[in-house]
Amino acid sequence: MRWLAPVRPLLIALPAAGLVIGLAIWAVGEGRWSGSIWAASTLPVLLVLVVEIVTSLRRGDVGLDVVAALSMTAALVFGEELAAAVVALMYAGGQYLEGFAEGRARREMTALLARAPRTAVRYRDGAVEEVGIDTIASGDRLLIRRGDVVPVDGEVARGTAILDESALTGESIPVQHKVGGTVMSGATNAGDVFDLVAVHRAAESTYSGIVRLVEAAQRSKAPMSRTADRFAMVFLAATVLIAGAAWLWTGDPIRAVAVLVVATPCPLILAVPVAIVAGLSRAAKQGILIKGGKALEMLARIRSIVIDKTGTLTDGRAKIVSVRVVADLAIDEIIHIAASLDQASKHIIAQTIVSEAHARHIPLAIPTDVVEVPGEGVQGRINGLNAIVGGMHFVANKLGAKDAATVTRPDVHGAAVVAVAIDGRLAGEIVLADELRTGTDNILQALRKLGVGRIVLATGDRQSVAETIAAKISIDAVRSELTPDQKVMVVLSERKNGPVMMVGDGVNDAPALAAADIGLAMGARGAAASAEAADVVLLVDHLDRVVTAIEIAQRSRFIALESVYAGIGLSVVGMIAAALGYLTPVQGALMQELIDVAVVLNALRALRQ
Repeated sequence: MRWLAPVRPLLIALPAAGLVIGLAIWAVGEGRWSGSIWAASTLPVLLVLVVEIVTSLRRGDVGLDVVAALSMTAALVFGEELAAAVVALMYAGGQYLEGFAEGRARREMTALLARAPRTAVRYRDGAVEEVGIDTIASGDRLLIRRGDVVPVDGEVARGTAILDESALTGESIPVQHKVGGTVMSGATNAGDVFDLVAVHRAAESTYSGIVRLVEAAQRSKAPMSRTADRFAMVFLAATVLIAGAAWLWTGDPIRAVAVLVVATPCPLILAVPVAIVAGLSRAAKQGILIKGGKALEMLARIRSIVIDKTGTLTDGRAKIVSVRVVADLAIDEIIHIAASLDQASKHIIAQTIVSEAHARHIPLAIPTDVVEVPGEGVQGRINGLNAIVGGMHFVANKLGAKDAATVTRPDVHGAAVVAVAIDGRLAGEIVLADELRTGTDNILQALRKLGVGRIVLATGDRQSVAETIAAKISIDAVRSELTPDQKVMVVLSERKNGPVMMVGDGVNDAPALAAADIGLAMGARGAAASAEAADVVLLVDHLDRVVTAIEIAQRSRFIALESVYAGIGLSVVGMIAAALGYLTPVQGALMQELIDVAVVLNALRALRQ
């Protein structure tokens, strides 16, 4: 219970002091007072424990805290005050250890919450003012100082942004963003000051969404923990049965006390939450946000993956793959004409060509007399020349019959061709394609080694484009030209092979992400709808983090079960030994505490690689 956190150290100090004082008095020959001192130091812990049990019972929860209360009570009733004090100390210490372990396990998730900015410096009426981030609106110009956490998503308006994004993505090397570059909220300014123009309100920004997801993850309870609660009831019944049998068989109530203290508390209620939270925290450090223990457990059991193409298997951004020159011009001159004219267009392909020109350090001219046909092409004047840039049909229709025949189709499946005409004649063609991410096939092979038996490509693209991509990688099936509801049907049909994970990034993927046993969204550049629908969000645009996420989930689940089985096994052995008279109550309490420490430390292994 959270209200007990401040008094936990006191609850440890009281029985510890009682034990020391009682033993000291016993050592000097005044042992008649020792029992009273030990009993008095036990009572505060027992009282707090009873309050916790009553509170839990009102919520309908029954746990192994009952065993701790029974063991302390029985030890006091039957004159085993030393054992009662040892149990009280060990129980209070175990609870403190559990709290420390969970705090250590949550460290990375808590760090995300603690870094949430509260204020920002905004330009207003020729001056700057510090305001609460909830007052920031889209279009506001902000001053981001060295060391500031970026409060909202935005674009760099002045200066160069050098950002430490490690808390979001796990990437330790600062990232540089020039004027016009998109900046994600939650990153820390590791360079000089720069200006940022907000593109979202704070509540709609990336970091606020992450904070909401982390808070939801911390509130969630894993199915394994609920299973542990059910096992706890069985263990509680078994403990009482063994203790009662030992008493009835031997007529010695001390045997029953010894059995009870060996079972107090139980690694079943310590190991599972620590291992699960440790896994969630380690994933957060890697830029993988898993929305709670339920998602972590299911992630460990995935057997089929349905994966989108654009922005997932591919970069999601068209790149220039070749330039065909028809006229007596250099490639850079073709790009210069196309990019200069495309500055007047917001079309994604036009902006790709402009970005390519900037990357090649090609100076651009100012276009004039621009006329754009949305989605088809643009024409205007560049350096006194009449230029036309656009799709094959658009440019061919603008040219004469003879020149139109020279416009060709690209020999790359799934590629787009941009024709460039100058003064009424075809000058060149720029071929763009959304290429496969580097190392994609190695990633898919790694997934298969983790137990994924079937990988299906599901995309809304044309069949020829999908099959071209599938031919380069290890894919079991291709489903193309799909609508969002058809993607859902693909996900549902794959369930016959086991738990299904859907990987996507677009708005059209959101229904399938929600329908899958686990939805994983590429959240770095993906749509907000997909991130909200998904169970796992990658905060960094690296497909290999899918492998990392499954590895972390499988390891955490294995460690949790390993700790439970080992702890319960040792506890049962100790209970039997106590029932047979081989362990005294004090020895049983010490043995159980060693077991608890061991399983908690083992559960914390989930934090490490």
